[in-house]
Amino acid sequence: MSTSAERFDERARRDAARHGRTVVHRGELLRHPVYTRVLHWLVAIFFVLSLLSGFALYSPWLYRWLTPLFGGGPLTRLLHPWFGLAFDIAFFFQFLNWFAPMAWTSADSRWMRRVKEYASNEEKVEPEDVGFFNGGQKLYFWAIVVSGALFLVTGLPMWFDDVVPRWLVAVSYVLHDIAALVMLAGFIIHVYEGTAAQPGTFRAMTNGTVTEEWAWTHHPAWYADVTGRDPREDYERERRRLAERERAVEAWERERDARERGPAGRPPGTPAP
Repeated sequence: MSTSAERFDERARRDAARHGRTVVHRGELLRHPVYTRVLHWLVAIFFVLSLLSGFALYSPWLYRWLTPLFGGGPLTRLLHPWFGLAFDIAFFFQFLNWFAPMAWTSADSRWMRRVKEYASNEEKVEPEDVGFFNGGQKLYFWAIVVSGALFLVTGLPMWFDDVVPRWLVAVSYVLHDIAALVMLAGFIIHVYEGTAAQPGTFRAMTNGTVTEEWAWTHHPAWYADVTGRDPREDYERERRRLAERERAVEAWERERDARERGPAGRPPGTPAP
Protein backbone atom coordinates (compact mmCIF):
# COMPACT_ATOMS: atom_id res chain seq x y z
CA MET A 1 0.00 0.00 0.00
CA SER A 2 2.88 2.33 0.76
CA THR A 3 4.23 2.10 -2.80
CA SER A 4 0.85 2.73 -4.47
CA ALA A 5 0.11 5.58 -2.06
CA GLU A 6 3.46 7.17 -2.82
CA ARG A 7 2.87 6.91 -6.59
CA PHE A 8 -0.57 8.48 -6.23
CA ASP A 9 0.83 11.18 -3.97
CA GLU A 10 3.59 12.11 -6.41
CA ARG A 11 1.14 12.34 -9.30
CA ALA A 12 -1.27 14.45 -7.24
CA ARG A 13 1.55 16.75 -6.12
CA ARG A 14 2.63 17.31 -9.73
CA ASP A 15 -0.94 18.04 -10.83
CA ALA A 16 -1.48 20.50 -7.96
CA ALA A 17 1.86 22.20 -8.60
CA ARG A 18 0.66 23.17 -12.07
CA HIS A 19 -2.11 25.27 -10.50
CA GLY A 20 -0.09 26.87 -7.71
CA ARG A 21 3.45 27.32 -6.52
CA THR A 22 5.38 27.66 -3.30
CA VAL A 23 8.07 30.33 -3.05
CA VAL A 24 10.97 29.37 -0.79
CA HIS A 25 13.14 32.29 0.28
CA ARG A 26 16.66 32.24 1.64
CA GLY A 27 16.78 30.79 5.14
CA GLU A 28 13.55 28.84 4.58
CA LEU A 29 12.70 25.22 3.82
CA LEU A 30 9.76 23.76 1.93
CA ARG A 31 7.51 22.09 4.47
CA HIS A 32 4.22 21.40 2.70
CA PRO A 33 3.59 21.65 -1.08
CA VAL A 34 0.39 23.02 -2.59
CA TYR A 35 -1.39 19.66 -2.71
CA THR A 36 -0.83 18.96 0.97
CA ARG A 37 -1.99 22.42 1.98
CA VAL A 38 -5.18 22.17 -0.08
CA LEU A 39 -6.02 18.81 1.48
CA HIS A 40 -5.31 20.10 4.97
CA TRP A 41 -7.67 23.06 4.61
CA LEU A 42 -10.39 20.98 3.00
CA VAL A 43 -10.24 18.54 5.91
CA ALA A 44 -10.26 21.41 8.41
CA ILE A 45 -13.18 23.24 6.75
CA PHE A 46 -15.39 20.16 6.47
CA PHE A 47 -14.56 19.13 10.03
CA VAL A 48 -15.60 22.53 11.40
CA LEU A 49 -18.80 22.47 9.34
CA SER A 50 -19.54 18.94 10.58
CA LEU A 51 -18.76 19.94 14.15
CA LEU A 52 -20.98 23.02 14.20
CA SER A 53 -23.91 21.35 12.47
CA GLY A 54 -23.45 18.31 14.70
CA PHE A 55 -23.63 20.46 17.84
CA ALA A 56 -26.87 21.98 16.57
CA LEU A 57 -28.36 18.51 16.10
CA TYR A 58 -26.93 17.01 19.28
CA SER A 59 -28.41 19.64 21.61
CA PRO A 60 -30.84 22.01 19.86
CA TRP A 61 -31.82 23.79 23.08
CA LEU A 62 -28.17 24.69 23.80
CA TYR A 63 -26.90 25.26 20.26
CA ARG A 64 -30.03 26.54 18.53
CA TRP A 65 -28.10 29.70 17.64
CA LEU A 66 -26.02 27.57 15.24
CA THR A 67 -28.86 26.35 13.04
CA PRO A 68 -29.40 29.73 11.30
CA LEU A 69 -25.85 29.41 9.96
CA PHE A 70 -27.06 26.48 7.87
CA GLY A 71 -30.53 27.78 6.96
CA GLY A 72 -32.54 26.37 9.88
CA GLY A 73 -33.02 23.06 11.66
CA PRO A 74 -34.28 20.87 8.78
CA LEU A 75 -31.54 22.09 6.43
CA THR A 76 -28.94 21.55 9.14
CA ARG A 77 -30.15 17.96 9.49
CA LEU A 78 -29.88 17.56 5.73
CA LEU A 79 -26.39 19.09 5.40
CA HIS A 80 -24.66 17.46 8.38
CA PRO A 81 -24.18 13.98 6.86
CA TRP A 82 -22.95 15.53 3.61
CA PHE A 83 -20.40 17.60 5.53
CA GLY A 84 -19.27 14.41 7.27
CA LEU A 85 -19.01 12.52 4.01
CA ALA A 86 -16.98 15.34 2.45
CA PHE A 87 -14.67 15.28 5.51
CA ASP A 88 -14.10 11.54 5.14
CA ILE A 89 -13.39 11.85 1.41
CA ALA A 90 -10.93 14.72 1.89
CA PHE A 91 -9.20 12.93 4.75
CA PHE A 92 -8.93 9.74 2.71
CA PHE A 93 -6.70 11.58 0.23
CA GLN A 94 -4.77 13.13 3.11
CA PHE A 95 -4.34 9.63 4.53
CA LEU A 96 -2.78 8.50 1.25
CA ASN A 97 -0.63 11.62 1.22
CA TRP A 98 0.75 11.09 4.72
CA PHE A 99 0.58 7.33 5.08
CA ALA A 100 4.35 6.80 4.72
CA PRO A 101 5.66 9.67 6.92
CA MET A 102 3.10 8.83 9.62
CA ALA A 103 4.47 5.31 10.16
CA TRP A 104 5.27 4.80 13.85
CA THR A 105 8.93 4.37 14.81
CA SER A 106 10.97 3.81 17.94
CA ALA A 107 11.81 7.53 17.92
CA ASP A 108 8.10 8.28 18.31
CA SER A 109 7.86 5.96 21.31
CA ARG A 110 10.77 7.79 22.91
CA TRP A 111 9.08 11.10 22.14
CA MET A 112 5.90 9.98 23.87
CA ARG A 113 7.85 9.10 27.01
CA ARG A 114 9.03 12.69 27.24
CA VAL A 115 5.76 14.37 26.26
CA LYS A 116 5.62 16.15 29.64
CA GLU A 117 8.93 17.88 28.94
CA TYR A 118 7.65 18.81 25.49
CA ALA A 119 4.43 20.31 26.85
CA SER A 120 6.28 22.35 29.47
CA ASN A 121 8.94 23.55 26.98
CA GLU A 122 11.74 22.43 29.27
CA GLU A 123 14.05 21.89 26.30
CA LYS A 124 14.65 24.51 23.64
CA VAL A 125 15.49 21.97 20.93
CA GLU A 126 13.79 18.66 20.20
CA PRO A 127 15.83 15.40 20.31
CA GLU A 128 17.91 14.77 17.21
CA ASP A 129 15.79 11.77 16.12
CA VAL A 130 12.55 13.77 15.68
CA GLY A 131 11.78 13.60 11.96
CA PHE A 132 9.19 15.20 9.69
CA PHE A 133 6.44 14.49 12.23
CA ASN A 134 6.86 13.90 15.96
CA GLY A 135 5.07 11.29 18.03
CA GLY A 136 2.28 13.64 19.08
CA GLN A 137 1.47 14.59 15.51
CA LYS A 138 1.41 10.96 14.47
CA LEU A 139 -0.83 10.04 17.40
CA TYR A 140 -3.27 12.77 16.39
CA PHE A 141 -3.20 11.59 12.78
CA TRP A 142 -4.05 8.00 13.69
CA ALA A 143 -6.73 9.23 16.08
CA ILE A 144 -8.30 11.00 13.10
CA VAL A 145 -8.03 7.80 11.06
CA VAL A 146 -9.96 5.83 13.69
CA SER A 147 -12.45 8.64 14.32
CA GLY A 148 -13.01 9.18 10.59
CA ALA A 149 -13.71 5.49 10.13
CA LEU A 150 -16.15 5.59 13.06
CA PHE A 151 -17.85 8.67 11.60
CA LEU A 152 -18.49 6.79 8.39
CA VAL A 153 -19.48 3.43 9.92
CA THR A 154 -21.80 4.98 12.51
CA GLY A 155 -23.01 7.85 10.36
CA LEU A 156 -24.59 5.64 7.72
CA PRO A 157 -27.01 3.86 10.14
CA MET A 158 -27.90 7.26 11.63
CA TRP A 159 -28.45 8.70 8.17
CA PHE A 160 -30.68 5.83 7.05
CA ASP A 161 -32.23 5.09 10.44
CA ASP A 162 -35.49 3.95 8.86
CA VAL A 163 -33.95 0.85 7.28
CA VAL A 164 -31.65 -0.43 10.08
CA PRO A 165 -32.43 -1.91 13.52
CA ARG A 166 -33.05 0.62 16.29
CA TRP A 167 -30.38 -0.89 18.54
CA LEU A 168 -27.79 -0.29 15.81
CA VAL A 169 -28.85 3.33 15.52
CA ALA A 170 -28.58 3.76 19.31
CA VAL A 171 -25.08 2.24 19.42
CA SER A 172 -24.07 4.37 16.44
CA TYR A 173 -25.11 7.55 18.24
CA VAL A 174 -22.89 6.72 21.22
CA LEU A 175 -19.83 5.79 19.14
CA HIS A 176 -20.36 8.77 16.86
CA ASP A 177 -20.39 11.16 19.81
CA ILE A 178 -17.28 9.60 21.35
CA ALA A 179 -15.40 9.93 18.07
CA ALA A 180 -16.52 13.56 17.79
CA LEU A 181 -15.30 14.37 21.32
CA VAL A 182 -11.91 12.76 20.62
CA MET A 183 -11.63 14.75 17.41
CA LEU A 184 -12.65 17.98 19.14
CA ALA A 185 -10.05 17.55 21.89
CA GLY A 186 -7.34 16.78 19.34
CA PHE A 187 -8.44 19.71 17.16
CA ILE A 188 -8.13 22.19 20.05
CA ILE A 189 -4.63 20.92 20.91
CA HIS A 190 -3.68 20.95 17.22
CA VAL A 191 -4.73 24.59 16.79
CA TYR A 192 -2.89 25.63 19.96
CA GLU A 193 0.31 23.82 19.02
CA GLY A 194 0.19 25.22 15.50
CA THR A 195 -0.18 28.83 16.64
CA ALA A 196 0.60 30.04 20.16
CA ALA A 197 2.74 27.12 21.34
CA GLN A 198 5.06 27.04 18.32
CA PRO A 199 5.27 30.39 16.52
CA GLY A 200 6.15 29.91 12.88
CA THR A 201 4.22 26.66 12.50
CA PHE A 202 1.04 28.13 11.03
CA ARG A 203 2.87 29.52 8.00
CA ALA A 204 3.73 25.95 6.96
CA MET A 205 0.07 25.51 6.03
CA THR A 206 -0.36 28.95 4.45
CA ASN A 207 2.69 29.61 2.28
CA GLY A 208 4.20 26.13 2.70
CA THR A 209 7.54 27.11 4.19
CA VAL A 210 9.24 27.28 7.58
CA THR A 211 12.42 28.94 8.73
CA GLU A 212 15.56 26.87 9.14
CA GLU A 213 15.57 27.85 12.82
CA TRP A 214 12.07 26.41 13.23
CA ALA A 215 13.14 23.21 11.47
CA TRP A 216 16.24 22.53 13.57
CA THR A 217 14.30 23.42 16.73
CA HIS A 218 11.23 21.21 16.25
CA HIS A 219 12.26 18.57 13.69
CA PRO A 220 16.06 18.15 13.79
CA ALA A 221 16.19 14.82 11.92
CA TRP A 222 14.12 16.24 9.06
CA TYR A 223 16.32 19.33 9.00
CA ALA A 224 19.43 17.15 8.73
CA ASP A 225 17.85 15.12 5.90
CA VAL A 226 16.95 18.11 3.73
CA THR A 227 20.00 20.28 4.40
CA GLY A 228 22.77 17.75 5.10
CA ARG A 229 23.85 19.84 8.07
CA ASP A 230 24.02 19.09 11.78
CA PRO A 231 21.00 20.75 13.45
CA ARG A 232 22.71 20.96 16.83
CA GLU A 233 25.74 22.73 15.36
CA ASP A 234 23.54 25.20 13.51
CA TYR A 235 21.55 25.82 16.68
CA GLU A 236 24.70 26.48 18.70
CA ARG A 237 26.08 28.75 15.95
CA GLU A 238 22.87 30.78 15.91
CA ARG A 239 22.83 30.96 19.71
CA ARG A 240 26.38 32.32 19.75
CA ARG A 241 25.53 34.84 17.01
CA LEU A 242 22.57 36.14 18.97
CA ALA A 243 24.62 36.33 22.16
CA GLU A 244 27.33 38.31 20.36
CA ARG A 245 24.73 40.60 18.88
CA GLU A 246 23.22 41.19 22.31
CA ARG A 247 26.64 42.02 23.76
CA ALA A 248 27.32 44.42 20.89
CA VAL A 249 24.01 46.19 21.48
CA GLU A 250 24.73 46.47 25.20
CA ALA A 251 28.20 47.89 24.50
CA TRP A 252 26.73 50.43 22.07
CA GLU A 253 24.11 51.48 24.64
CA ARG A 254 26.78 51.93 27.34
CA GLU A 255 28.88 54.03 24.95
CA ARG A 256 25.88 56.17 24.04
CA ASP A 257 25.01 56.69 27.71
CA ALA A 258 28.61 57.70 28.44
CA ARG A 259 28.54 60.28 25.63
CA GLU A 260 25.25 61.69 26.89
CA ARG A 261 26.59 62.06 30.44
CA GLY A 262 29.57 64.07 29.17
CA PRO A 263 33.02 64.44 30.83
CA ALA A 264 33.50 63.10 34.33
CA GLY A 265 30.16 61.34 34.10
CA ARG A 266 28.19 64.67 34.20
CA PRO A 267 25.23 65.28 31.89
CA PRO A 268 26.05 67.80 29.12
CA GLY A 269 25.76 71.45 30.24
CA THR A 270 26.21 70.64 33.94
CA PRO A 271 28.82 73.04 35.53
CA ALA A 272 31.78 71.56 37.34
CA PRO A 273 31.57 71.68 41.14
